[in-house]
Amino acid sequence: MSTTILPEIDIASYTTTIQGLNPKALSYIRNTFTSITPSTIDNGLLYLQQTVGLYSTHFDVSSLESIDDVISLLDSGAAKVFVNRKQLEELEAVKNLDIDRIVLIISGATKKEIIDSIAGTSVGIYAQNVADVDIVEGWLKEYGTERPPVYISFSQPKEKDILDVAKLGGIPIVPATSLTVDAEKEPQLFDITKLLLANATSDRSDGLFTTLVTDERGVALGLVYSSEKSVSESLRTGSGVYQSRKRGLWYKGESSGDTQELIRIGLDCDQDCLQFVVRQKGRGFCHLATATCFGQYSGLSKLQQTLQQRKASAPAGSYTARLFNDQKLLQAKIMEEASELCEAQNKNDVAFEAADLLYFALTKCVASGVSLEDVERNLDAKSIKVKRRQGDAKGPWAAQAGITNGKPEAPKEAVKEAASIPKAPSDPAGTTNGRIQMKRYSSATHSSAVIQEALKRPSQRSPELIMGIVNPIIKDIRDNGDKALLSYTHKFEKATSLTSAVLKAPFPQSMMQLPPETIAAIDISYENIQRFHAAQKEEKPLLVETMPGVVCSRFVRPIERVGLYVPGGTAVLPSTALMLGVPAMVAGCQKIVIATPPRADGSITPEIVYVAAKVGAESIVLAGGAQAVAAMAYGTESVSKVDKILGPGNQFVTAAKMVVSNDTSAGVSIDMPAGPSEVLVIADETANPAFVASDLLSQAEHGVDSQVICIAVNLTDAQMQAIEDELDRQANALPRVDIVRGAIDHSVTLLVKNIEEAMVLSNQYAPEHLILQVKDAEKVVDLVQNAGSVFVGPWTPESVGDYSAGVNHSLPTYGYAKQYSGVNLSSYVKHITSANLTQQGLRNVGGAVMQLAKVEELEAHRRAVSLRLDHMDKAAASVV
Repeated sequence: MSTTILPEIDIASYTTTIQGLNPKALSYIRNTFTSITPSTIDNGLLYLQQTVGLYSTHFDVSSLESIDDVISLLDSGAAKVFVNRKQLEELEAVKNLDIDRIVLIISGATKKEIIDSIAGTSVGIYAQNVADVDIVEGWLKEYGTERPPVYISFSQPKEKDILDVAKLGGIPIVPATSLTVDAEKEPQLFDITKLLLANATSDRSDGLFTTLVTDERGVALGLVYSSEKSVSESLRTGSGVYQSRKRGLWYKGESSGDTQELIRIGLDCDQDCLQFVVRQKGRGFCHLATATCFGQYSGLSKLQQTLQQRKASAPAGSYTARLFNDQKLLQAKIMEEASELCEAQNKNDVAFEAADLLYFALTKCVASGVSLEDVERNLDAKSIKVKRRQGDAKGPWAAQAGITNGKPEAPKEAVKEAASIPKAPSDPAGTTNGRIQMKRYSSATHSSAVIQEALKRPSQRSPELIMGIVNPIIKDIRDNGDKALLSYTHKFEKATSLTSAVLKAPFPQSMMQLPPETIAAIDISYENIQRFHAAQKEEKPLLVETMPGVVCSRFVRPIERVGLYVPGGTAVLPSTALMLGVPAMVAGCQKIVIATPPRADGSITPEIVYVAAKVGAESIVLAGGAQAVAAMAYGTESVSKVDKILGPGNQFVTAAKMVVSNDTSAGVSIDMPAGPSEVLVIADETANPAFVASDLLSQAEHGVDSQVICIAVNLTDAQMQAIEDELDRQANALPRVDIVRGAIDHSVTLLVKNIEEAMVLSNQYAPEHLILQVKDAEKVVDLVQNAGSVFVGPWTPESVGDYSAGVNHSLPTYGYAKQYSGVNLSSYVKHITSANLTQQGLRNVGGAVMQLAKVEELEAHRRAVSLRLDHMDKAAASVV
């Protein structure tokens, strides 16, 4: 049913009867509007929990600083959130979020401000505290009805202005304290009936409105007529009151006793039909004593009606009465029928077993006072969740089906699984005795084998499973090019409005509109990264005369075409675009292609576009995952083929990079394999516990598959406790605390005797990030053999490396720091060697070459030297 008015309430007073609409009257029109601040976020979540199915709640969240708080409100059932421009940009990047649930708050002072504010946006609009109503009315008339919804609140509400705005298709927001369902008793308030019916139309000569009466499940009970007066009476009395063409006002059930409890009133999409949603009492709606004017209920509605009647007066000894009275029997039947449904194979058997299961499940519901309407409200609430659970099968049920975490059972080997996000506060993941705490081990009391087991990284998905997904995508891109690439962007990123998956330079300025402070931060980071990587340049070729007349040299040339993968999803990652793009520019790569997933509306975060422009990118590929990697590796009609692909990504991205690098037809290399982010912090008695905890948490918040390690050097129990206290306190204050707990669940603290022992363990682990919070940290760097990047001393958090210090944050993970370097200038260049020999040089080295060629039986190799030496000898002889 369409929204025609939004009553504004104060959460603190919604449970009391106040002047204007009380909570019951509010439920008849269903919609409510309220403002949420950082201090009332908990009230908002409680309000949603207590009013599920009662109200369709709209929240002004523009004062909230955390976008996670906004998502929590949406997850808990908020119909829409009213946001500022910055929040809109962040929300547009959130997957699974329906853009129709977002409304942008704009300035409504002038018509130009309204038009400028909404340019380029497809979400709803809220003009707040409008003083000059004529401006808004003029704009609504100009734009007509083919536009997103427009909400308007007034600095000085007047009934005429509210009605005029509603009649133009706007949705007025009016304080509930200014509205009434009884205009005769409260003439100083606005008549809610007039506002609800502002746009209602009738094609009847008597002006009555066609009215469809339904139950809470939407089943049609009958067709009647309404007038403004009957609607007003329904709202006033909370019952079904209609307009009889013969008898005037018709109070349903007044004579028969088959009354109706009003649930809500609304209009259809064309606003020429009212819908009354009621809870029917007595025998039914029809005068023939049937449930509906179209006959009796059928299906689940009929079953529910029967069970409810049986619960009230089940015949003694009946099976239904037995089920109501024997909970264990009912439980056994539900499990039995569920099992039989799982085993059913053909269509008829599945339908038969499903019907049995629904019968016993609904019996359980009715026995507990739960209705089908309650169940459907829960289904509706789950359907609008933004954060989706993986839906893996649990414990014994998974084992019985032969699966692990919803996937084919893997070989049973000793691996440490990555934790999932805790599903509830009671979930113990990442906690010990109710505190967020890492498991503690000591080299003095635990064996070396136990320590090595504790340092194992969380296992990743089965390679067979990953490749089974990645390989068909790569083949599709290779065979079908742009068409396949665009289809995957539509499928995975939900950006169905895109008609091209490539954005070519020069990029429009309109796509780079950023706050000045963001531009300044990017520019500072750009300069520092550029300065550090420029210093890595080899200024001149290497020249070595290995023996007289034999000069060997090595010189540098940039890789001509590079593809840079910048992950997307819920995060905005201009830092990764900088870390990959700046060294490519410094190296002199001729063509830079950036790939990043677009937002659901098809746009890219402006920070990434701004960086792409600064580094001189040729294009931006609007895609993520294996499909983006394949497009850059093989090229498509629109995507330039590259020679090397660099950048981090999830397991699918990493797998795709490995596949294309091993395909000789692609002719492409990659920077390194990668796994989840990780940090190892070494702390001694000089370390600040708060600093140590913050560094651990800065990596733990990346994802549940991240791992953080703390190696404590000869710390006392009190010193260890101080770090653990800080970790628990800081973690609980983070918006991503559930993700942190998932990572902490497989993270550990190791207590060792001295710094030498700590460094042995660190080098064995080979961390992506190594943080040294120890005395004389600069000297300890000499002991580092394996690490992606090292952060030295108390004033060097890993965060500076992620963003602005100048070092690169694209680093080897999962132990690959033993073999690979992080991204640096050398990642973008190739070294070419040359040899330049004089005649004397060839004479000096020729004998050795010919002898080795003879040993290897490569006669052509030997002759290439001997012919030249013979030529020299003949020339010399002729001169003599």
